[in-house]
Amino acid sequence: MIQFNEVTKTFQDGFKALKNISFQVNEGELLVLIGPSGSGKTTTMRMINRLIEPSSGTITIEEKDISTEDPVKLRRTIGYVIQQIGLLPHMTIKENVSLVPRLQKWKKEQYVDKINELMKMVGLDPEIFGDRYPSELSGGQQQRIGVIRALAAEPKIILMDEPFSALDPISREQLQDELVRLQQEIQKTIVFVTHDMDEALKIADRICIMKDGEIVQIDSPENILRRPANEFVRSFIGEDRLQENISLPPLKKLMISPVTASKSRGLAESLKLMRRKRVDSLVVLDNTNTFLGIVSVWDVQKHYNEEELTLKDIIDTNVPTLKIEDPTEMAFQLVSESTYGFVPVTDEQSKIVGIVNRASLVEYIADKIGE
Repeated sequence: MIQFNEVTKTFQDGFKALKNISFQVNEGELLVLIGPSGSGKTTTMRMINRLIEPSSGTITIEEKDISTEDPVKLRRTIGYVIQQIGLLPHMTIKENVSLVPRLQKWKKEQYVDKINELMKMVGLDPEIFGDRYPSELSGGQQQRIGVIRALAAEPKIILMDEPFSALDPISREQLQDELVRLQQEIQKTIVFVTHDMDEALKIADRICIMKDGEIVQIDSPENILRRPANEFVRSFIGEDRLQENISLPPLKKLMISPVTASKSRGLAESLKLMRRKRVDSLVVLDNTNTFLGIVSVWDVQKHYNEEELTLKDIIDTNVPTLKIEDPTEMAFQLVSESTYGFVPVTDEQSKIVGIVNRASLVEYIADKIGE
């Protein structure tokens, strides 16, 4: 999809930002570029849409040399999400999201439904948020709009330059989860720049670690953790992430209590419960404490105006669960794959006994490492 062939970049002051790098980004892949300051990761990404031109070498997209493309037209075919978001304050949210389709002279009927669909995909009801202005949204909501604006013109490639780094930790984690979920659905080719190794490990199909304008290692998160190329990579990843052979306790020692709700609970009171408990999902039970499924805050928000609905009407029943006697290794796998960031644990009668989430797994591992 994207191919770098012996690309070098030397700036006017003589600084050599890139040194003959060659790599490929596969179609539908999320590749993370990561490295210390001055490693060349942002320079590399900005070459893809020609915000920076190489000094030598070639960059091709679908086997076409981008140096032959009109830069403005090229940029309008590539989504771009930045840390500062860049929403236009005098435009409504719908106007911001539809900006690139309008610049490309799309007819209104071509993009109106698309904008509504994208807003719903990230849990922002277009009827509620579409006519608001950026200043009326939270930072996390604005960044969600920044992401879907990059999708509005249906680009094959999206560039993301540290898009979540300015957010608070909770919003950042939510946006990372949202990106992983969206990517499973839309399968775009994404090049993502970050300085946060935890973020890279969480979202990437492959990670490209850079240092001093060179690629040190490019591989899957799993392989990088298991087989770091050299001491620099080991140091950059961090020894705490490379700890091996941590003994795992029985599953019940990792469980925490879930925030539960009856299937008959209304949406307004469910939203109030989420706010009070500071969670973004509810574990839904019947009147015998049997696990039925999960409802997220986005589902509640999407259907909030339908006053006759209860949780049973919007519940996600296709949720993997663990049995209390299951091996703990299963918890790590299922939690890492979970849309909700946690996995319910039930007994033999499917009654809820707890949940295992990322925090409980991380807390246990951190305690073991600190011993």
